[in-house]
Amino acid sequence: MLKLAEMSRRRALILGATAVGTVAASTVAGAAAHAVPAIGNRRHPGYAPEDWAKPFSHFMAEYTAPPQEAVTIAYHGGPTPTEQIPDFAAWTQDLAPTGYSAVETGYGNTASGAVWVATRTEMPRVTAAMWDWWFGWHSSDSARYKLWHPDAHMFSELDTDTSARGMPDRARYIGNISYVDEYIGSELQQLAIAFHDPADHGFVVPPDQTVIVARVGSSIVPIDFGWLAHQVRPIPGGSEMRSRFYLGLHGMRAPAVSLAARAIERGPAADPRDLVPDLDMARELLLHCGQEMNHLAQFLPEIHEQFHRTS
Repeated sequence: MLKLAEMSRRRALILGATAVGTVAASTVAGAAAHAVPAIGNRRHPGYAPEDWAKPFSHFMAEYTAPPQEAVTIAYHGGPTPTEQIPDFAAWTQDLAPTGYSAVETGYGNTASGAVWVATRTEMPRVTAAMWDWWFGWHSSDSARYKLWHPDAHMFSELDTDTSARGMPDRARYIGNISYVDEYIGSELQQLAIAFHDPADHGFVVPPDQTVIVARVGSSIVPIDFGWLAHQVRPIPGGSEMRSRFYLGLHGMRAPAVSLAARAIERGPAADPRDLVPDLDMARELLLHCGQEMNHLAQFLPEIHEQFHRTS
């Protein structure tokens, strides 16, 4: 993988445009053979009829809950001033086990030009362990993924399905890659989210906390363009999640040819501009994150209690 500084935004855009041209040609060439995506590889809004027979169907909702007030205020306000935004090099200090940053919910640009998003979500009755379980449980099934944000989540699959294995929760997702199709605002994104061990990046994680760290890129072309981290730590009555996204930090990764082909078969959302996120995308990501975290937190204790012993 290239170091973050080794690929400029311009270079990423050129590579992305070239790759998207190849994707388009491949899509046209394969259209006759793949007029309809294979069963199990279909992207669609909402739940399929067969989803309602699944044992977690009573947690399905037609719409996503609204975000908490701080997210709504930040979404309708302007970008956070650059001098109040920690640079990416300081994100482990920003998400330390104690303390808060000057701005916990907002979006903007760092001094070095990266796109930054932060959200803080209070979660009554929720623990960090529940989130570790969730990240190891949901991605193997699109219907599970849609529980999190029923309005925007369309499709999910894993590089390696660990759902049937007896493994600790963190081991189910760390080192794995989740391939998802979701809307950020009105734009459909096909993303590859590769989960990392937070200790490898210098995060300090006490036993009653967790930090979920991932590299974010395209499902279709082998280009990464950002990082995310979700810190969950206890507060009175439950937990708080402090989420951070740093986008516009580019790198290459090894191609996943078969999974890219499946993404193309679903109908590629291949726009090279998606590889160079801007403040409009940051603003929509702020809202999306605030919605999905608040929505799931309302029933995470119940779904965890019902399924964590059987997965």
